Amino acid sequence: MTKSLEKAFQAAARLPDAQQDELAAAILAEIEAEERFDAALASSREALEQLSDEALAEHHSGRTEPLDAKRR
Repeated sequence: MTKSLEKAFQAAARLPDAQQDELAAAILAEIEAEERFDAALASSREALEQLSDEALAEHHSGRTEPLDAKRR
């Protein structure tokens, strides 16, 4: 465990039980969301590579335009 996480847990331990439970639920939900994202990304790797190849081909063939963030 990192020193930062240990410090955060020590601070959380001083909170009332209800707040500790809320914080624990939020942390667990974030970890679960990260795991789902990683799994989705891993399972879509081929599709992402294909999209990347297509985008590069379009760019190399001159079918793209520079993004002008000021136009938004």
